[in-house]
Amino acid sequence: MGAMPAFTTVLIDGVSFDPATASIPVSDMGFIRGYGVFEVIRSHHGACFRMQPHLDRLERSAGMLGIELPPAETISGWADQAAVGLDDGVIRVLVSAGDDPFDGTTRVVVTGEPAQPQPGAISLHPVVAPWHADGADWELLRAKTLSYANNFGAIRQARLAGHTDALLIGRSGRVLEGPTFTVGWVVEESDGMVYETPAMSLGILDSITRQVALDAAKEAGLRFREVEHTLDRLDAASEFFVISTLRDSLSVTAVGERTFPAGPAAVALRDAMADLTRRELAGRR
Repeated sequence: MGAMPAFTTVLIDGVSFDPATASIPVSDMGFIRGYGVFEVIRSHHGACFRMQPHLDRLERSAGMLGIELPPAETISGWADQAAVGLDDGVIRVLVSAGDDPFDGTTRVVVTGEPAQPQPGAISLHPVVAPWHADGADWELLRAKTLSYANNFGAIRQARLAGHTDALLIGRSGRVLEGPTFTVGWVVEESDGMVYETPAMSLGILDSITRQVALDAAKEAGLRFREVEHTLDRLDAASEFFVISTLRDSLSVTAVGERTFPAGPAAVALRDAMADLTRRELAGRR
């Protein structure tokens, strides 16, 4: 994660505030308990990309916590407002249970900011994540909550080890995901190149950008398959990459002691995703 976002817009329950002075009460349950949910949406030339899947996931996450959301059209209107004037933007929708998690009140913060330039490649440090579902079922499975302390602790551990970010490994030893991104790698087979990514059955986040990558790959003729593998699988990989709203498709040059080239597969996937994005947004104009 980089520097703090440079917000251009801050809306709190639909009211616009100066980003330099916007605030919420210290009694907010999202702040003092992490009791809330969120989404991060990419926008291009003032238009939010795949807004509806983000709103659907926000509703699912909020339902798991018993948080009542404003109408979807209200939230989407706030997100559209935050996207105005941003050529390449990041829209954040953060919903807390307000000052009492059981009285039905909520607080919704929507922000807009320019997307930050990404590095050409990153390195990852494998971190065992005992808090992750790793295939087990539980009541908050795949909820995108505000409680990211474990994930950021993993990022800190990775940076102390000299890497950019973390790769979460389950108690079973299987490769899961990054703290804020989906992962994948490429293997060369007799009939060509195959992209592999951890399967949803592992309990990883139902990433919107992951689905964009799968859709784009299918349209571009790139073969993808979902798998359950341990780190040993990477011995057969020719490339490794991450996928996220902020990073698109980005090459990984090292996973622990294993090294990879910043090769063409991640670039091909990124180009396919960019092409799909352009075509979907063009259809809305």
